[in-house]
Amino acid sequence: MSDLEIRPAAAADLEAVVAMLADDPLGAQRESPDDLRPYLTAFERLANDPHQHLVVAVRAEKVVGTLQLTVIPGLSRRGSTRSIIEGVRIHADERGSGLGTQLIEWAVEESERQGCQLVQLTSDATRTDAHRFYERLGFEASHVGFKKSL
Repeated sequence: MSDLEIRPAAAADLEAVVAMLADDPLGAQRESPDDLRPYLTAFERLANDPHQHLVVAVRAEKVVGTLQLTVIPGLSRRGSTRSIIEGVRIHADERGSGLGTQLIEWAVEESERQGCQLVQLTSDATRTDAHRFYERLGFEASHVGFKKSL
């Protein structure tokens, strides 16, 4: 898959990224691809934060995948830096192609490059296929996550 490029997302990529975020049962309930204004505001915040890495995977000039990698310095684990992988999405036409593996491998390698000692991610409890995917890549379901909407 040498024709794949993983690069920082640009504002021009947002329409494709948001479409992927909305292209599943959970995303369809919480995303609004018809109004990109809140996504543009969020993108500006991400672009101005050196700890945020929103990337896209591009093949044949088409955005086919995305994820966000956040690097967080901390005190726990003897002052370890960790990263969090969020918003992993693969275009429907590319699912099953190995692209998800390439994106996660990129995120792990970038985390190492950034000096992280731990990579973590969360996955909705209903996404059992995603859980098997992450476990195949060496991630452990070691914690129970909690969220509170504000």
